[in-house]
Amino acid sequence: MASSFIVGDKFRKRVTGLLEKRDSSFPQGLREELESVVGQREAAAVSFGTIRKLKKYLHDHGHPLYLHEVLEDSSLHLPEAVKPPRNPELVARLEKIKAKLANEEYNRITRNVNTQEINRNGTLADFGREVRSAKATVVTVLNFLVTVAATFACSYIGSQYLFKETSARVISAVISASVVGLAELYVLVRTMEGELGEP
Repeated sequence: MASSFIVGDKFRKRVTGLLEKRDSSFPQGLREELESVVGQREAAAVSFGTIRKLKKYLHDHGHPLYLHEVLEDSSLHLPEAVKPPRNPELVARLEKIKAKLANEEYNRITRNVNTQEINRNGTLADFGREVRSAKATVVTVLNFLVTVAATFACSYIGSQYLFKETSARVISAVISASVVGLAELYVLVRTMEGELGEP
């Protein structure tokens, strides 16, 4: 936080002119502080307290010189922030937490990597999984074929009460088998989408 000004040439000239007047009402402590600041050749800093005293003096004695004119080319002195030393226990805890988080991230990334899958021959579990998948596919296809065939047979036999000609019976059986086959395909596709996680 700023607590002083770095004074410029205008400050030096105006304060030097003020000090040369040898006014008896000029406070001695303020005179010494200002002379020490003006006497320095390099960039000098003057504290806010000294500036407040100077402002009070100028205001009390009705001096035509205003404070903003005195500080026109001065700048705030902002000291560098001093960082406190880090607590070694805290640093050690932070390192442990970072290592733990990095390990968890690594485990999350590699959780679906199976070193047994790298083996070209595969494992018995992989073989079992493939057999189950093939079995489910075969059962689904057989179910579809049996359903369509049974629908055709039922429609063909049941249509003998409606139609006398064989061609009409075959056409009605094909139409009903097609409708049931399409419905079965729709259900099959929706089931496969559900297994794949799609809406």
